[in-house]
Formats: sequence, structure tokens, C-alpha cells
Amino acid sequence: MLLVLRRVVVTACLLCVVTVLAGGTDGRVVVPLQLDPSLAAPTDARALRTTDDAVRGIAAIMAKSFGLPVPDSVTVLVYGGRRAFEQGLMRDARVSPVQAAQLSDFAIGVGARGQVLLNDQPTDRTQREWLRLIAHELTHVSQIELTGGEGRGEQWLAEGMAEWVAFSTLEHLGLDTLEHRRQAAMAGTRSHVTLLQGKLDLEARGTPRGFTAWHLQEGSIPVYQLAFLMTDYLVERRGFEAIRTYFASFRRASDRRKNFDAAFGESLTDFEANVLVRLKTASAL
Repeated sequence: MLLVLRRVVVTACLLCVVTVLAGGTDGRVVVPLQLDPSLAAPTDARALRTTDDAVRGIAAIMAKSFGLPVPDSVTVLVYGGRRAFEQGLMRDARVSPVQAAQLSDFAIGVGARGQVLLNDQPTDRTQREWLRLIAHELTHVSQIELTGGEGRGEQWLAEGMAEWVAFSTLEHLGLDTLEHRRQAAMAGTRSHVTLLQGKLDLEARGTPRGFTAWHLQEGSIPVYQLAFLMTDYLVERRGFEAIRTYFASFRRASDRRKNFDAAFGESLTDFEANVLVRLKTASAL
């Protein structure tokens, strides 16, 4: 989930987490890390048992496998439950009390400039989903490095890209496959037919506010699955490099429509029509 600071807009990823860190006296663990993406990218998840190892290892995978920029340092904050997470959002990410209360109701991770905030809530936990969550949020940190700021670019694409990179990272580590996630996502769209009825309205849902309203209406899991499928379709047709190019273009200009057209060779309107046909055809099989 990408946190757009000083706005009343958030997004969420409803997945499980696991950590072996012990909580601090204030319900949080602060892990300041120096990142060195030149290190060899790990291929064995057993080497990523601690948060330190996981963040450094995943950062190396992102840099070497996907050409994504990562900052020289990042601070990872792990909170022991909802209340500590809510307090941390206000204290560490400078979120308003109202926004922090709303966010802590459904989110378990946010990514901001140089920060990854994680809610270690007591739910079903696996190492795979812990690593997936870290990769997702680190992708948001990388997006900020690419764009030169927060909240730039299509929000559905920012979330879809974060999911695509996270699933690809799990595949790199031998814990999952992109194809398995595609099939699961397609099954999700079949179960939520309203997602594919009429227009996707990506113009409106490309903003943080619009995307948040969308996933609150339809449910976080199916909307994130759809964002992943749309991103996967772009990667299939244009390559992952076009995704990087798109986000990097916001350093030069802030026009969402022109940047999308230049990076992907089609307008957002045309892409919406094409991907809707693709998704409806696939969901009917």
C-alpha cells in the first residue's frame, strides 16, 4: 500500500504477515537499514529469516531482476498490533489522527519516502506472505524514487505494479509463481462480476482518492487482484521496462494522460477498452 502523506487518501493490502522481531516498549521495532543493491540477489528464502535480511535481500532482487531504484537507506518500523500501528502512523508517518484510525482498521503495511511501516497483527501468518508484504511496500518506496515524489502516476497501476513485483520476487525465491497468482486473480474476478460490468473508469480510479473509494466499495482483495491483472497485461504487451519508464516520466512532467500514452503507446481510454475485453474473455473461460 502506498501512503500519500498529508492527504486524506490511503490504500490497503489485506494479507497476512509474520515477523520474528520482539516488540519494543512502545509496541514498535525500528529497523534503520543501509541498502546495497549491488549485493548478490538471494534465491533461497531460507536466507531471509530476519526483517533486516529480508529487506536487504528483496532490495537486491528488485534492483538486479527488475532494474528498480532503491534508496541508500530505509527505515522499517514494525508495530505490535492495531493500536501501536495507529499510533505509529501518526508519530512516524505524520498522518492525521482521523486518517490513522481509519487506516489501521484495514491496512497492515504502508510505503512512504524512505519508510516501510508494517502492522504485525495476530492473524494467520506465513513467511511467504511476510516476504510478499515487504516486497510490495518496497516497490512503493522504489516508485517514489522513480517519480521523485509521492502520489504520482495511476494509483491502480502503482498498486498493480507492487503486486506484480512482489509475486515475481516470490517466484525468484521459489515460494510461488506468477502463473499461480494470475489464476487466483482470475478466479477472484469471476467471483466479483461487478468489477467487469460497464466501464472500469480508470481515469477516476487512477487517483488515490478514487482508488480508495473503489476498493472500499468492491473489497480490497478483488480490486488488488484486478490491479495486478491489468498490470500483468501491460507487462505482457509492452514489457516491464515500459512500467519503469512510465513512473520515471513524472520527473519531467506531471500529465497523467500524456505520460501513459508516451510510455505504453496508447491512451488510457484505449487501454481500458482493450483490457476489459481481455478480462471478460478470460473470465468466461
